[in-house]
Amino acid sequence: MNLTVTDRDALVVVDVQNDFCPGGALAVSEGDAVVPLANALGRRFRHVLLTQDWHPAGHASFASTHGNAPFETVELSYGTQVLWPDHCVQGTTGAEFHPGLDIPHARAVIRKGLNPAVDSYSGFREADRVSPTGLAGYLSDLGVNRVFLCGLATDFCVAWTAYDAREAGLEVAVVEDACRGIDLDGSLARAQAEMDARGILRIATGDLG
Repeated sequence: MNLTVTDRDALVVVDVQNDFCPGGALAVSEGDAVVPLANALGRRFRHVLLTQDWHPAGHASFASTHGNAPFETVELSYGTQVLWPDHCVQGTTGAEFHPGLDIPHARAVIRKGLNPAVDSYSGFREADRVSPTGLAGYLSDLGVNRVFLCGLATDFCVAWTAYDAREAGLEVAVVEDACRGIDLDGSLARAQAEMDARGILRIATGDLG
């Protein structure tokens, strides 16, 4: 596969934050390995956007909020919610981008998960599936018709962002070697199968010509 990047493409770098990297509150195995790849990819795109988990303290997705153990589930108003360790709390070091992330020409930071009652894996809309972040409109205004995704984690925030990008009418490619997954009870294989079913390309950095 040989894909040529044009000015109608955008790179969306998903949640490359300290809490998702080794030593963080919700560390993804080898999460920091995506940083140099994201930096290299960023230099190939005119349009780059970053997403950032940005939760208030006591967020509904935190296990501590409910007195439950991490990775248990509860039913919230919008459906089943996996409960996570407290992570990416607004204003904390854990919520900051990894210090090695170096994409100075990134156009915007799309913050998500700000609603204390609703989680948000996707960079496009919250987990209630109706509340937008504004990313779709931003990309439309730039004239973007195809997005490439990298970052953390493959099977949650990257995957949900990919699904919503497709629903927004965009062509989508996930750069898998520039992502890392959590793989919670088979979630990685399920996400990959769902991407295939939705016509989302799964590529490597070497596929970009």
